[in-house]
Amino acid sequence: MSTQLSDLLFGDVSLDQWPAQVNASIKEVEPWRSFIEAREKLKSGDKARAIALWKRVAGMNDVESRQTLQAWHFLRENGENVPEDQHKNLLGMVIEVPVETGVDFLAAYPDGNARYINFTGKTVLWEHPNDSLDAEIGQLLAAGQNILNRIGPWDKPRLGAPPMGHIRISMLSPAGLHFGQGPYDVLSKDAMAMPAIDAGIALMHKLTQLG
Repeated sequence: MSTQLSDLLFGDVSLDQWPAQVNASIKEVEPWRSFIEAREKLKSGDKARAIALWKRVAGMNDVESRQTLQAWHFLRENGENVPEDQHKNLLGMVIEVPVETGVDFLAAYPDGNARYINFTGKTVLWEHPNDSLDAEIGQLLAAGQNILNRIGPWDKPRLGAPPMGHIRISMLSPAGLHFGQGPYDVLSKDAMAMPAIDAGIALMHKLTQLG
C-alpha cells in the first residue's frame, strides 16, 4: 500500500515503507542504516537484534523527531513497553482541518522542523534552515505538551479525516498517538485546545508566506 505524504507526519509508517526504497546512499547513513538492518533482521527471525537497533535509534540525539517516533512505533508493534518516564515526551504535533474537498495538515516537531500540506496538495516543508520559526513552533509544542500531560494514548488505528467543521489536534509521543477532536467552534473556545489552535494558526500563516 502506498504511503500518502500526510501519513509521513505521524511517525507511524509501516515497516515496509520506512524506508520505502533502499539504495546505496541511504544504506550508509544513520538512522536509515539501522532501520534497514532492523527490518532485515526481523524478517530473518532475529527479533532481538531488530529491537536493539530500534532502541539505538530511539536513543539518538541528532536525528529527526519523526525518526525517533518511527523507532518507538516499531518497538511498540513488536511488544516493547515504553518506559513510563518517556510516555509524555512530546515528539511532534499534527493539526488536521477538513477543507472543501480535502484536509489541511499542519505539523511541528521539537527538532525545529514543520510541515504544512494544503488540501489542494500544495506543501511547505520547513527543515529548520534558521531559527525564524522557532517561536511559533515552540508555542505550538508548549500548548501540545499541556494537552499531552492531561490525556491518554489512543490504542486503536489512526482515524481517517475528521468530519467537516471539526478539528483534530494530535500529540505524538513514544507511547503513541494522543488526540483531541471536536467542532472547531467549540474547541476554539476550549481552555486547553484554544492555545494550540491559536499557535497553529500563527505558524501556518508564517509557513504559507514562505510557500
